[in-house]
Amino acid sequence: MRLPGLLACAVVAIAVLGGCGLGAGDAQPGDGVALRVTRDFGQRQLLARQGLELDADETVMRVLRRNADVETRFGGGFVQSIDGLSGRGASRTSDWFFYVNGIEATEGAADYELSPGDVVQWDYRDWGEAMDARAIVGAYPQPFTGGQDGKRFPVRVECQDADSEPCKTVKDKLRAAGVAVAGATLGTTGNQRVARVLVADWQRMRQLPSAELIELGPGRSGVFARFADEGAALELLDTDGDTVRRESAGAGLVAAMRPTDDELFWLVTGVDDAGVAAAADAFGSRATRNAFAVATGGGEVVKLPVVER
Repeated sequence: MRLPGLLACAVVAIAVLGGCGLGAGDAQPGDGVALRVTRDFGQRQLLARQGLELDADETVMRVLRRNADVETRFGGGFVQSIDGLSGRGASRTSDWFFYVNGIEATEGAADYELSPGDVVQWDYRDWGEAMDARAIVGAYPQPFTGGQDGKRFPVRVECQDADSEPCKTVKDKLRAAGVAVAGATLGTTGNQRVARVLVADWQRMRQLPSAELIELGPGRSGVFARFADEGAALELLDTDGDTVRRESAGAGLVAAMRPTDDELFWLVTGVDDAGVAAAADAFGSRATRNAFAVATGGGEVVKLPVVER
């Protein structure tokens, strides 16, 4: 049995990100580091600090300790509580996980060295249904502007129709954020060490081997939504993986996935053209801040999973 993501990476380094992950080119300096502390898959923000200065060899743990009351276990490598909110709640399946630039860390917080412009998000969540959610959308414009370990990687937007408004919208937003964007047709080969943004309706998207994991549920995809009825409906799931809402015409989804250490992509998709357009409008919007993934429908943007207040 695999350990929860943070426990596995806090005790031992599974892989050194700079050696096995994506990477090409130096990141541009940013204005310090952003630190965010959230809970319930980014639904509630508990702490936010922007423009934090970096000391030499600065780590995720040092930044957190300077800005919050932290208790640790396992010799200081595993975060037990932040500002009194402790891991292993009543369900015994809740812990702290951290992301840098929207990518779940694969080494401990005490060892993870930061770069200028990084966005660090600690989230307290239940891992019972989805032990791993390896990439999230809530750090935008990261990871496209800063990449990983201070190394930017090429960004490629693959579209079902390069002349469609959703495709143009996504490209324009990335370029406005200072990202150099290459265009390609959907399903272009050469996917390793490239950050891809896929823009298409689900009928076309589901033909891609990695994207189709969405239909298998959060235990496989890390995304708390799935398409049903051959892509004619989008089911929004709660933290237990149960359907709480079902959207059809005009429903869209913006989600990030990292099936392997060398593969990272974002989905901008929907049940139809209107759904793809709504997802493109939500892509990188303020409504996605801290979110793991978002669904669009009925003129609103919903963070996933759906959490009862």
